[in-house]
Parts: sequence; C-alpha cells; structure tokens
Amino acid sequence: MFISDRDKLFCSKLDDAVELCLTRQKPYFFSFMSERKQIFAKNYLKSVCFDNYAFFGGYENSERKVLGLFFDEPSEDDFPVSPIAFKFRKCDKLSHRDFLGTLMSLGIEREAVGDILIEDGRCVTFVKSELKDYITSQIFKIGNVGISFDTYNSVNLPCGRGLEEQSYIVSSLRLDNVVAAITGLSREKTKTLILSGCVGVNFVPEQNVSRIIKIDTTLTIRGRGKFILNDISGKTKKGRIKISVLHYR
Repeated sequence: MFISDRDKLFCSKLDDAVELCLTRQKPYFFSFMSERKQIFAKNYLKSVCFDNYAFFGGYENSERKVLGLFFDEPSEDDFPVSPIAFKFRKCDKLSHRDFLGTLMSLGIEREAVGDILIEDGRCVTFVKSELKDYITSQIFKIGNVGISFDTYNSVNLPCGRGLEEQSYIVSSLRLDNVVAAITGLSREKTKTLILSGCVGVNFVPEQNVSRIIKIDTTLTIRGRGKFILNDISGKTKKGRIKISVLHYR
C-alpha cells in the first residue's frame, strides 16, 4: 500500500493519542476524517492492538467522522460534534461549496467540519462543538444569500448529495478500464492517474492498474469524486462487459 509522509506523521499522532488516552484515562478525540483516513486509522489501531475506539460524525451513515479513543466504554454522547441547521429561500440554489467556502473564510480548517447536507431551502452542517457558537455569531449570509438558523431535527435530515446511476461498457473489470470509462480519459492518462496515487479502492490508494474491481467496490478519483460499482448486467455480443456505476454528486 502507498504510504506517504503524511500517513507516517498520522501514525505518530495515533501513537501519541493512544498513550495519552491510557495515561490520563480520558477520551481523546481527533478532528473529522475522510473515509480513506478512517480506514487507515482502523488498520493502524488494529496493528498496535488498540480496539477501544469509535467513529462518529453526528448522524448514522455520515461520511466524515471524528475518531474517539476511549479508556472506558465508548459513547456517542461524548463526541465533540454539533449540528448547525441553516434556513434559506428555496429559490436560492446554494451548494456544498458555498457553505464550505463561507466556513473556511472564517479561518476554520477543513478538518473541523464534517458532512454538509443540503436540499432546497435548508442545510445541516456538522462541526466541532467548540466552534458552533462562533459560527452562528458570524454568519449572516452564504455568498449573497441571507440565511437564518433553524432548530435541528435529527429525524428529518436533508438528503445531502444525491446518487446518479451511470452505465458503461468495458473490456474487463481491471481498475484502469473502469477508471478510463468513468473519467473518459485515455488508457495512458488513466495509467498515469493511478500510478500517481490519485485513485483509491475502498478509500485506500491503489497503484495496481490491473486490479480486478468487484461489485460494491468504492472508487475515489481525485478531482472526479466517489463512485461505487453497483452492478454487472451482462455482456455485449462482442463480449464486452456492461456495468452500472453510482456517482455521488
């Protein structure tokens, strides 16, 4: 597996956090992590025989989550994660980028922000708890759109990013073939993309261009987004493979 200098630094931080958690006998919380980083953390904590941890992003099935290391029994109530509910006019089409850009313009780092769930007229954003009051006291507009704050409802969350089903025909289920179909790039450019560590298989960078991709595999392609191989629906008369891919919009 490709291990970057950043990954090595993260391993050192995990080691220090485990030691602090055990020494102080108190929980230790990291900031929000991408799905790739969560898997990396799980694998590393397993390698050092530490299993008293949990991930929580504010709601079930969140993508970005905070890692908590515990001395006692893990509890979601202990996590320093808070929701902020925004309201705006349905005719004002605000995007994930609009909300994230406004938050970062306040000097807030990306790691302090979890999932941003948007639908027409409302948005719920999950942030580190210590930032909630600061954010709600500073934001009056997102872009040029006026906003207000709403009561958080954990049962009725915005739908967030939608899924778009896309169909392709590939010569085989090799990684380079599937990525080339999704991106529309040539095989040579696709190979370069994969070898440079820009393609992840189940959130882990994969540089083996000939790796076979199976149903339910998640592909992350830098600059393109996240995809899941949803179905293999048969073959063409020429023996090429029909696949269905879900794209997280």
